[in-house]
Amino acid sequence: MAPVRILLCDDHAVVRAGLLALLGSEPDIEVVGEAGTGEEAVAMAAKLRPDVVLMDLQLGAGIDGVEATRRIATLEVHVLVLTTYDTDADITRAIEAGATGYLLKAERPEELFAAIHAAAQGRTALSAPVASRVMDRMRGTGRPTLTERERDILGQLARGLGNREIARALFISEATVKTHLGRIYAKLGVDTRAGAVAVAKEQRLLP
Repeated sequence: MAPVRILLCDDHAVVRAGLLALLGSEPDIEVVGEAGTGEEAVAMAAKLRPDVVLMDLQLGAGIDGVEATRRIATLEVHVLVLTTYDTDADITRAIEAGATGYLLKAERPEELFAAIHAAAQGRTALSAPVASRVMDRMRGTGRPTLTERERDILGQLARGLGNREIARALFISEATVKTHLGRIYAKLGVDTRAGAVAVAKEQRLLP
């Protein structure tokens, strides 16, 4: 049986080296290329036509892993996200972009190998924490409850306002804005302003 052909995409050379060594220990997996940016990954996927692209989400300069996944998916190449990020927003964006699977870097090597083989066959591969989040959202149990003030701040956030501008608009201090933002991030399972807005739009939480 021919080995699964893999293209690695991660902006950290040390991480790529570690993955190369790990995957090289598996006789039925062959790494055919490595990319440090999303643009490189898209170009190499089109040229090499691997069975699976192992894709990190945060790639520094240029397009991120989600956009790279969206472009590679149009080539009918399977993408397995391999990342440290497991927020609802990241998972949703990656899956909607066409990712076949979503794996966390904390997984054991054997879990990674199994996920690669599953992705190569077009089967969904999810880390247990990710699968749990997806199921919660499907059941409707993952919808957070925001206070009226948190919803107000989220609305201003969606307009692209900074902390100082939000404070002025709502007649509160910047410190209060920061406190509310921390609570909003925690409730939505995100750690960025863009992530908060993305989840809020998806779950119709905006005022």
